[in-house]
Order: sequence, then C-alpha cells, then structure tokens
Amino acid sequence: MDFKMLGTVFAAVFVAELGDKTQLATLLFAADKAVSRWTVFAGASLALVAASAIGVGAGAVLAQYLNPRYLHYLAGVGFIAIGAWTLIRA
Repeated sequence: MDFKMLGTVFAAVFVAELGDKTQLATLLFAADKAVSRWTVFAGASLALVAASAIGVGAGAVLAQYLNPRYLHYLAGVGFIAIGAWTLIRA
C-alpha cells in the first residue's frame, strides 16, 4: 500500500468535506435526540464510502480512455471553475 498516497487522499477528502452541506446535514440528523448517534454515523459513513466508490470506479474507467495527465488538467479546471463560481455568487 502506498501510504503517501493514502495520506494525500485522506487529507484532500477530509478538508473538502469539512463544513460542506453533507456535514451540516449529518450534524442536523445527529442533533435529533430521538436518533442514535451511531445510526447517523453509520449512515453518513456508508454514504461517503458509496460516493467514493463511484468516484474511484469512474476514474478507473476514464483512465482507460484518457491520458491521466488530461484527467488532472480536467480536475484542476473543474476546481477552478467551482471556486470562481462560488466567489461570483458570494
């Protein structure tokens, strides 16, 4: 296992998920006293695992047809576009 890549992916996803709508929704579910915190944690964790599995699968399929360098460029442009859109709407 490539622990450097593991750490990089963990850090990137962790930072990206902090304070987003998913985390806020999870916070609201956990605030309900009638709901088990473990149920909320399990549901949120399974959802993130499923979403990540889709991302990994899509990346693996795209890598068969596109040069990984172009995928990096596409991801970079996508992040810049999302950042610009966020700034414009702020």
